[in-house]
Amino acid sequence: MANNKKTYWPHMILGFLAVGLTLSYWTVKSANQLPVQESNKYMLKYQKADMTINDITRSKMAFDKLYDISIVGVETMVMTDNVNSNRAQENPVILHKGSNDFRYEIVSKSGQTVSDANVTFLLTQPHSRRQDKLIEAIPFKQGAYTIEDINITKAGRYTLQLRAQIGETTGYSEVPAYLKP
Repeated sequence: MANNKKTYWPHMILGFLAVGLTLSYWTVKSANQLPVQESNKYMLKYQKADMTINDITRSKMAFDKLYDISIVGVETMVMTDNVNSNRAQENPVILHKGSNDFRYEIVSKSGQTVSDANVTFLLTQPHSRRQDKLIEAIPFKQGAYTIEDINITKAGRYTLQLRAQIGETTGYSEVPAYLKP
């Protein structure tokens, strides 16, 4: 008597192997199409910030002991904190479509305005570096460091970053901002 029972397990193994190879190909293809954006924390490339983080932290702590950086003359949104999180949200600056101006004050802990800092400004979006606007050597005008005529057209979230160097110390300011559609 011949055994007429057919077994399908070899077909199932080949089917699972084909599905696995197809999903692997799809994963690699999808991952290659997604853009990778570098972080620009501390207004540096990630690799440079990572290699010198101890120096950056030491310099920032020394700066914070002596000076304060604040943005002045801007309108902010009132954010209600997320009830599911214990993390407080900073009120974002309201941006306007077209030209925007920003004024920063750097004040020593004794209350004197600092006018001789080397100041750099960066307007960036949190997860993209494509439309970054970097301005170096911000001038000191009328008691503040003034950034004028920053043209913003794309709606969304932004971050206003400022780096101030005074002697051997470096301070950073990072303020969220938002342009309504």
